[in-house]
Amino acid sequence: MKSIVARQMPVTALWPDLEPTDAELDAIEAEMPIISAEVELLDALIALLDRPASEFDGRRICRAHRRVLAARRAAANKAPTVAAEVA
Repeated sequence: MKSIVARQMPVTALWPDLEPTDAELDAIEAEMPIISAEVELLDALIALLDRPASEFDGRRICRAHRRVLAARRAAANKAPTVAAEVA
């Protein structure tokens, strides 16, 4: 009886390849403040889909938007610049 073997690389990832690498986990952790702030903003916007906005809702959205901007600014300030690494 002849054995049947695959002659090509498997299409699906093997089990060890399914886990994120340490670099990917570090990147996710670095972006978590931005992700959390964006989720909070989306929660505020989703809450307004089925009812009219009140003054409180407007303030909540403004605060959430400011948190997103602050998190993005903080992430941009933490990122190393290419010019600083070259010099």
